[in-house]
Amino acid sequence: MTKAELIDAVAKVADVSKADAERTLGAFFDQLVDATKTGDKVAWPGFGSFTTKVRAARTVRNPQTGASMESPASRQLKFTASSTLKAILNPNK
Repeated sequence: MTKAELIDAVAKVADVSKADAERTLGAFFDQLVDATKTGDKVAWPGFGSFTTKVRAARTVRNPQTGASMESPASRQLKFTASSTLKAILNPNK
């Protein structure tokens, strides 16, 4: 699903204009980034939670040349699905 398709779907379901849906989704993602950037956890019950994971610096290897190089420490966004969402996605389990 593209950004435009998501905006269209949200606007239709929420019965709002596409501009309102785009501003709302934009504000949501801005808040998600701001919160997780500072190390906060963003949770939505029944859906899941977003957290940041710190990845330590490590030595990596270029698969084409075989050369070793250092990869600096970095933060990554991690999503953990709730048990409710997992049950919806995997109904036969």
